[in-house]
Amino acid sequence: MGSGSSPCASCKLLRRRCAKDCIFAPYFPSDDPHKFAIVHKVFGASNVSKMLQELPVQQRADAVSSLVYEANARVRDPVYGCVGAISYLQNQVSQLQMQLAVAQTEILCIQMQHHQDDSALALPTQMQHHDDDDYKPFLLPTTHNLDNISQYINFASSSNVIQDPAATVKRESLWT
Repeated sequence: MGSGSSPCASCKLLRRRCAKDCIFAPYFPSDDPHKFAIVHKVFGASNVSKMLQELPVQQRADAVSSLVYEANARVRDPVYGCVGAISYLQNQVSQLQMQLAVAQTEILCIQMQHHQDDSALALPTQMQHHDDDDYKPFLLPTTHNLDNISQYINFASSSNVIQDPAATVKRESLWT
C-alpha cells in the first residue's frame, strides 16, 4: 500500500485495492483526495498512469505537480486552461511596459525642459533674441516628431509590444 495501511487517494476514489507498487501512492496521498480527484476528472486515471510510467521516477513528482496545476486551471477555465492565465499575464506585462515607456517619455521631456531652461539662463541677454533656427537643439519635441524620441528611450525589448512609429503619440500623465 502507498502510505501506511490506508489506500492512496486514487485507489480510494477508484474503489480498488492499493497495491505495494501502486504508481499513484507516492504522489496522491490519502490525506489529500481532492488532488487526485481533479486530475482524474480532467485527464483520467488511465492517462495519468501511462504518463507517470513513461517518466523516470525522479521526474514524476514534478509531472504530478504540473498535472494538478493544469487540471485546476482547466476546471476554472475549461476552454483555455493555463494558456488563458498565461495570456492574461502577458497582456498585463505588455500594458505595464507601455506605462513604463510613457513614464520614461515624460521623464525625458521634463529633463529636456530643465535643460532648455538651464541653457536659456546661461545665454547672454543679447544672444537670447536670435532667430529660432539657432536654438532647435534645445526645443522640446512636438507631436509630429515625438516618434523620434524613442531613440533616447530604452523600451523593453519584448515581442509582445507592437510599436507603430507612424501612430500619433498621445501623452498621458501617470500622476494626475
